[in-house]
Amino acid sequence: MSEQDVGPIDYLAVEFPGGRLNGDGLAALVDLTERGIIRILDLVIAQVDADGSFVTVELADLDGDGELDLAVFEGVTSGLLDDEDIASSAALVEPGNAVGVIVYENTWAGPFVTAMRKAGAEVIASGRIPADDVIAALDALEGAEA
Repeated sequence: MSEQDVGPIDYLAVEFPGGRLNGDGLAALVDLTERGIIRILDLVIAQVDADGSFVTVELADLDGDGELDLAVFEGVTSGLLDDEDIASSAALVEPGNAVGVIVYENTWAGPFVTAMRKAGAEVIASGRIPADDVIAALDALEGAEA
């Protein structure tokens, strides 16, 4: 097994109503990348037509303000995200909307995983707890403390 620091790989699919992207999340994505917290492996934007078909959109001036919004991610592709994945994500959004799909590495975890391997340990499982479950649990805890 490789000794390279590799963190867990995750994906997000984000729906953009009306296919409009206003750039609010872009600064946060760039910041996370520049600080080395995540590494973008794939980034695709697709416009979903009224019949459910979709067309991928070039990373360009997505919000129409005259500036290239995602130039830092232009051409980012790892091969982990394929047409079937994009089609599955496009099927989740309403016709006329757009979907952004991001595959990213949690680079913060890579050095930890490598250190554990060097100590003879292995990561044997990882997972994701849905945000709604976390919010509900925190709300219940907060309610119990009141």
